Amino acid sequence: MTRDRHGSPSGPGHARLSRRRMLKIVAVAGALPAGVLGLRELSPTPAPVEWFGEVMNAPARLTLWHPDSGVVRRALTRIRVETARLDDIFGLDRPHGELARLNATGRLDAPSKDLVSVLELAQEIGAISRGAFDPTIQPLWKAYARHFAQPAAAPEGPDPASLDRLRPIIGYEGIEAASRAVVLARAGMALSLNGIAQGYITDRVTDLLRNEGFDHAMVEMGESRALGTAPDGAPFPVRLLNPFDPNRMNRRVDLSDAALSVSGGYGTRFSETAHHLFDPATGRSAQRVRDVAVMAPRAVLADALSTAIYVGGEAAAPRILAAYPTARAWLTRNDGSQGVLTAPPSGA
Repeated sequence: MTRDRHGSPSGPGHARLSRRRMLKIVAVAGALPAGVLGLRELSPTPAPVEWFGEVMNAPARLTLWHPDSGVVRRALTRIRVETARLDDIFGLDRPHGELARLNATGRLDAPSKDLVSVLELAQEIGAISRGAFDPTIQPLWKAYARHFAQPAAAPEGPDPASLDRLRPIIGYEGIEAASRAVVLARAGMALSLNGIAQGYITDRVTDLLRNEGFDHAMVEMGESRALGTAPDGAPFPVRLLNPFDPNRMNRRVDLSDAALSVSGGYGTRFSETAHHLFDPATGRSAQRVRDVAVMAPRAVLADALSTAIYVGGEAAAPRILAAYPTARAWLTRNDGSQGVLTAPPSGA
């Protein structure tokens, strides 16, 4: 669930199956048996169908219920086409993709509506979070990757002088996004949208399924979103890993027509102290909390808010959630204690 703060999909410290959004276990309608890549029919009736794949270099999974197998096959074909299209827009490893071309030249003419929409929300949450969420941190990822490629690299990351040189090109305010063109205001700026685009793709797939006539589905495209409930009317139980011990469960969240995202610095680590969730204000890995889970009506919002609250910390959460009162957050503090966060009362 759980990018952006996540940087490029390659380089030191990257593990394809241990990104922050995959640091959770989802139990759909009980515990559906695991399977291999592909389409598989399960029981009981109506038979759930599970599909496994990959989106933006992260494992993807769908669990669908529909009485017409032809409808299921048609939907899965459309989903494969749509996720491939969106991968080409947002993937950092697609040389001819929109984001890669924007990063290479600092300008992208005639951008897709998808890219502009994601950038507009990223800037909105960047402003509300006072920069805790910032998609322009890709240069930080590259700096950390170079640093940790060296033998005996300092565990805290690049030296302060190196980070200071990057400060002028970090800042969401330098993104100019419009239907005609997207422009990066300063030379050397580069974006990563892994902290928001996976949520956007999750929503696109969920909306596609709804339009195809599905009433019950669990969509996991880096983030989790429930379409309706399980067929028996019960919510989908989502169990999250303990951020201190990945062999144990931490908490359970029940989802009905809602999305969930988790952010934690234990996903892609460079060292014991350096990880992929950077604080743009310092250039260092954020350390204020251990992890944050956010539930919201749409996955794109849950995705970005979980990163914003993780980086901004517990003190920033009320201000951030006040702008999105339908969202709710849970966090694990560094001392192991847990908290539940909601928007403050109106007028507070």
